[in-house]
Amino acid sequence: MIDLLASLHRHFGHAAFRFGQEDLVEAVMEGRDLLAVMPTGFGKSLGFQLPAVLLPGTTLVVSPLIALMKDQVDELNRRGIRAAAVHSLALPEARREATRAARDGQLRLLYVAPERFRSEQFVRILGQLMVSRFVVDEAHCVSEWGHDFRPDYRRLRAAAEACRRSDGQKGRPPIAAFTATATPEVRDDIGTLLGLRTPRVIVAAFDRPNIYLTVRPVDGEYEKQQLLPGLVGDRRVLVYTATRQKAETAADVLRAAGIRAAAYHGGLGDTARTHVQEAFATDEVRVVCATNAFGLGVDRPDIGAVIHADIPGSIEAYYQEIGRAGRDGRPATATLLWNYADVKTREFLIDHDRGEEPYRQAAEIDPAELEHRKQLEHKKLRRIVAYAGTAACLRATILRYFGDPTAREPCGACGNCDCRELLDEADRLLVRKILSGIARAPIPYGRRKIASMLTGRLDGLPEPLTRLSTTGLLRSHEPRLIERWIDSGCAAGLIAASADKYRTLTLTVIGRDVMAGRIEQVRMKAPGAAGASRVRRVRVRGRGRALPHPPVAAVLKSTMREPAVESAVADALRAWRLEEARRRAVAPFVILHNRTLAAIADQLPESTAELETISGIGPAKVRRDGQAILSVIASVVPKRTR
Repeated sequence: MIDLLASLHRHFGHAAFRFGQEDLVEAVMEGRDLLAVMPTGFGKSLGFQLPAVLLPGTTLVVSPLIALMKDQVDELNRRGIRAAAVHSLALPEARREATRAARDGQLRLLYVAPERFRSEQFVRILGQLMVSRFVVDEAHCVSEWGHDFRPDYRRLRAAAEACRRSDGQKGRPPIAAFTATATPEVRDDIGTLLGLRTPRVIVAAFDRPNIYLTVRPVDGEYEKQQLLPGLVGDRRVLVYTATRQKAETAADVLRAAGIRAAAYHGGLGDTARTHVQEAFATDEVRVVCATNAFGLGVDRPDIGAVIHADIPGSIEAYYQEIGRAGRDGRPATATLLWNYADVKTREFLIDHDRGEEPYRQAAEIDPAELEHRKQLEHKKLRRIVAYAGTAACLRATILRYFGDPTAREPCGACGNCDCRELLDEADRLLVRKILSGIARAPIPYGRRKIASMLTGRLDGLPEPLTRLSTTGLLRSHEPRLIERWIDSGCAAGLIAASADKYRTLTLTVIGRDVMAGRIEQVRMKAPGAAGASRVRRVRVRGRGRALPHPPVAAVLKSTMREPAVESAVADALRAWRLEEARRRAVAPFVILHNRTLAAIADQLPESTAELETISGIGPAKVRRDGQAILSVIASVVPKRTR
């Protein structure tokens, strides 16, 4: 019986496994086919690296990320574990030496890029290797529904069959497939397309609770550029953009603000990309601005934030990319700057051949296949657009998408949960009318039909919905706005949606009490019109009228203080608030409400007396948290600069 803990310490220097890692290692050692779905930062690579040291023969690892291969091979060799990689950036002599060493049984791990399996000569070489495990990293790439489909992954089933088992048994070696982002439909695809035989399936909880999720509506590129330095602050950060030009622009903006930043994208040469990777790894560069079509493959545990300056192509891509933050377990943030105009850029990138490898291969196989691929990409884009516009808990929305049964809302650690406010009388009446519409439907219907019924859009509606007392009750509103109010009602626990694909609606006990007027204090996120953020209102003392805030860009132009300061203080306060919430076992908004946090970041108080003048801060909160809040502010901006 192998002592896995002792082996872990001897070969990798770790005193203990992370949560779930030992089960993963045991599953690989067991010798059955395996499909492991675990979030980025879980430490999946140890799941095949430790068995590779303990099993006879060579573990063959297929990975599409050349930079990640390089990092892992370098680290393994540094630990005295023989490993090598075969990919397009390696010199021909290095590739020949790697395959020779594997053939001679001198390697514990051989990393291979998927395009190598196009070579018949390389596939013949596989038959000469003694392979203990055939590992497929980023296994979602085999599925069209995966966010990074690679046609070369379809060759892996045959490639595994060409390998010899190192234990002398007949047939191919066991396949271990790993991915961080796979919905249930993608998991089924992976099993079928890789030919997994009665695999053991390990699906870890997808939640990364230390990552604070937020979607920040913006007016356009100017506002993004004004916000970016403040969102970065003094942390190590990844900024993702939709295009190469935007990556270069983001890096320029940050450098102009005195932040060490570099761009990384496919337009750079191999030498330039390698330099950026190494500069990021050695702290020469603190921020990398990258197109999300190219994986950085840099496994740093201390990335404090991931910022998406443009909407990504899918929820899978988004969750994998933000998963690079907070791997050290410390609080981190994931910010999506949301402007509906950016969707057009994504649609253009889908519809026009970008010359990228997966698209070229699909076109070479069959033009109809390419068109099918584009349709799938559009569907996935619509899903991430729905995420960006939802009023529901952001964390629960993602977890439900991946089929994680642990999804709960409100989570208390995302921008949507944090900005729930006490509804005024007008909004509360609107919610009661929506709840009445759901309650009066003869059978449960989905939100679109309910919204159409309430707003009087009767075309195509089931006949029973056209003659309710609530039909047309909200005809002055747009259906999309009512749908967003329904989402917010679900997030607030007033409405329950069925777990099936139809997501039909019913009222909860609390929802019925709100509808009946038995509960008047209703706290939830009040959404705005479709495609735009809600107009915030400020009350004028002594008068009853409300005035809209000026556009954010106008505020940024007129302010005397750099917007980076306010944003950096807000981020620092959020990180402190999250740590305190965990320590006290309460929701973050109990420590400090989002509106109060924003007011503190705006006013930058220098004393407890000044702090107490801010709405939401009373004497008790000053006594308990006042000095801590002032210390957070001082850590970001000294008094003399305020």
